[in-house]
Amino acid sequence: MRILDLTHTITESMSVYPGTEPPVLSVPCTIALDGYTETLLHLYSHTGTHMDAPAHMIAGGLTLERFPPEQFVGSAFVIDCSALGAGACIDLSLIEKELEAAKRADFLLFRTGWDKKWGTNAYFGDFPCISSALADFIVSTGKKGIGLDVISVDPINSKTMENHMRILSGGKTVIIENLRDLEKVGKKPFTLVAAPLKFESSDGAPTRVLALMD
Repeated sequence: MRILDLTHTITESMSVYPGTEPPVLSVPCTIALDGYTETLLHLYSHTGTHMDAPAHMIAGGLTLERFPPEQFVGSAFVIDCSALGAGACIDLSLIEKELEAAKRADFLLFRTGWDKKWGTNAYFGDFPCISSALADFIVSTGKKGIGLDVISVDPINSKTMENHMRILSGGKTVIIENLRDLEKVGKKPFTLVAAPLKFESSDGAPTRVLALMD
């Protein structure tokens, strides 16, 4: 079995959503002074590669720690959208030729290639976004989750967060943002493990995302 890590490493200099404080990783305890090392993490729940719970946008919505563990493991399939330009729409036409595989997958991931801009100002630019019809498809086909290699399922300047609302209002689908290296997965279905940090009332959480390849 080959395992691919689709997760950005959390660093103090990493890309964060505009207006969000970057993480701080301090080391209050060291081997030299205390006999052990321990790191103090100060970060927002939607830092780095992370998962959005329904509670992120929906009042009274389900929080991540209340989902059963099987929510975070399942079959996955990547739709290649890397030919799209800035500001393009990821719509249903892009999955029509892979429709059966897309329908069978528990998680549908979209590779735009935008992750190669990670760590630059361009990452916050006019990245491709899914259409409202595609968001509805994700919910109507009972997906456990949708994932993208961009910072949001909505445009960076969105005020209504329409795609978030459409997907999360169903209460059964999570959103994974800031994935990386989806081109390494290939064109075959695989098993996805997306394990969010478990804490009380989690509207979202940093998530280690792994692709398990046969």
